[in-house]
Amino acid sequence: MMPTTQNTRRLFHGILILLSVAVFATQAQAARLMLKSICRIKGQEESTIQGLGVIVGLKGTGDSSSYLPTIRSVAKIMSIMGNSPGTAGLAELKDSKNVALVLIAATIPAAGARQGDKIDCVVSSIGSAKSLAGGRLFLTPLIGPDPKHPRVYAFAEGAITMENLTTPNTGRIHEGCRLEEEFFHAFTKDNRITLVLDKNHADFQVAQDIADLINSQMGKQVSNYAPLAHAYNQGNIGVEIPTQYREDPVSFVAQVLSLPIMEPRTVPRVVINERTGTIVISGEVEIGSVAVTHKNLVIEAGGQSGVRPFVGVDPIDPTSPKLKALVEALNAVHAPTEDIIEIIKGLDRNGKLHAPLVIE
Repeated sequence: MMPTTQNTRRLFHGILILLSVAVFATQAQAARLMLKSICRIKGQEESTIQGLGVIVGLKGTGDSSSYLPTIRSVAKIMSIMGNSPGTAGLAELKDSKNVALVLIAATIPAAGARQGDKIDCVVSSIGSAKSLAGGRLFLTPLIGPDPKHPRVYAFAEGAITMENLTTPNTGRIHEGCRLEEEFFHAFTKDNRITLVLDKNHADFQVAQDIADLINSQMGKQVSNYAPLAHAYNQGNIGVEIPTQYREDPVSFVAQVLSLPIMEPRTVPRVVINERTGTIVISGEVEIGSVAVTHKNLVIEAGGQSGVRPFVGVDPIDPTSPKLKALVEALNAVHAPTEDIIEIIKGLDRNGKLHAPLVIE
């Protein structure tokens, strides 16, 4: 039996409704983030351990004979190895140009690390070495992260890899640092955790919204409901761990960090990278009424324009011009990027840029 025209129309409309619902659901999902996308747990931070060592095996590009710290370091290593050069022997070491004194630094991941783990370390010359290429780090203890209580946490050793030929005095040793101690980063204190917003989302309203979200979603699991979360300031939210999760705080933290949150509206800002000539404008950044003369350009924004040539900024609302429109107008007349950056910096100096300016 062939379907009637009316049934076909109903089926077609039904498909359209399903597609519309699917698109709406996808858009709604895209507009949401998990809480872990914009914050971290206090205590889950990276740590740095470091030490002073000697690179050997260089091809005449090491420290010069006049750099005494390197000579003393080599002499100490020889003493440890059972071949002390003595006072007179220091003069013989001055001719060695295949060694260099370096600073070694290794970063422990925020999640911590176990004894025996191997991580990368970076070596940087602190003497007069021309290049570390082809060298090898002599076994060196690394201490830290608290310099007031020095303690050996790892040993570093291995061949140097040059990652950037423009900086020959810095290299990397892949998995050259072997940990001798455990790094467990505590994430709870007094049955509480603290959420730390990243610097680009730190805001009083965002912090309060997160506290309200946690209280509404996780507070339902607590008898005699009381707020679990409190916003301390624009960047920190304290959360009490409910009694039923005291023995399993990981489960509670996992649930909190997985809570969906609408993408927060942060303060509009302007970020400029002068090296690459990149200008990033977030949000509707407004500028005050201003007239700018720069080289052969005359720009007026806001207020009434005079008889001189000018670049129109926002004809819809000239009393509240937008920086984005100004930049677009400057691009339309092929203004160089460096000129645009100087104009934006001038607006900021004169208090006409109504948003934070970040220069990278």
